[in-house]
Amino acid sequence: MDIVAFIFYNALFFAAPLIFTGLGAVFTERSGVTNIGLEGVMQVGAFTGIIFNLFTAHIFGSMTVWVSILVAMAAGCAFSLLLAVASITFRADQIIAGTALNMLASGATLFLVKKIFDGKGQTPMVQEAITRFNIPVLKDIPVIGPIFFQNVYLTSYLAILAAVIGWVILFKTPFGLRLRSVGEHPTAADTMGIKVNRMRYIGVMISGALGGIGGAIFSQSITLDYSHATISGQGFMAIAAMIFGKWNPLGMMGAAIFFGFAQSLSTIGSNIPVIREIPQVYLFILPYVLTILAIAGFIGKSVAPKALNIPYVKENR
Repeated sequence: MDIVAFIFYNALFFAAPLIFTGLGAVFTERSGVTNIGLEGVMQVGAFTGIIFNLFTAHIFGSMTVWVSILVAMAAGCAFSLLLAVASITFRADQIIAGTALNMLASGATLFLVKKIFDGKGQTPMVQEAITRFNIPVLKDIPVIGPIFFQNVYLTSYLAILAAVIGWVILFKTPFGLRLRSVGEHPTAADTMGIKVNRMRYIGVMISGALGGIGGAIFSQSITLDYSHATISGQGFMAIAAMIFGKWNPLGMMGAAIFFGFAQSLSTIGSNIPVIREIPQVYLFILPYVLTILAIAGFIGKSVAPKALNIPYVKENR
């Protein structure tokens, strides 16, 4: 039972950043815009979260982590506007624009780290971090208490809640219907009075905000500092989880937890009887191999929004 609980909460721990970022990917792609730049958005969020944490911990104390996440959310949202302007207003190729964002984020954040910390390639470790806790009363429930309510991270359950709320917004609200309509048939949506480009801007900005949250959670709970290697493929894993989950927030969440489990094995594998016999290098590459297999195996079976990657040009009537 201890091993099961250990595996479960570690899988959720690693999955939380992927769920937030993957949810952002769902929103932007449902609007018809591919945000390959989510890797870069996570880097911006991770960098912003760590920097804000380091320089304001003496002001906010135990609330520093949560305030840093909000600041990273705003930074990710602002950074994603570059993609929105390029791909929606100027109709640039969305894949190229997103790739440019990844390169910009990687170079700019590392440059700023070196400028702020006298040429060092990484920041100091933060003192205020996301930590585990036990949920009173619920932790004492036989069997499920140790698995679900002991040594848990609040961010794990906030990520699950966000995915559920995201599903409700997308499939049970007028806003979600409008967002999905501009990703499926923008001309028909325009005919019904929906501002296509405005909705797409909103979709991209939501993805940036959620990606910033994902990056800040990752850096303040897993690495506890920022360097060029802090975010190493997690943005692409989140996109793969979105594809694996068929552009559905709940399906994406399940895929993200699966990837989170694969990531957690690289750190907890030595504590699990059977897995400890596997060379650690294989456990380190496992998440990336699974990402490739998930896309290769499921991208043909998943149906993307019909207007994805297609700039909308309003017809003259």
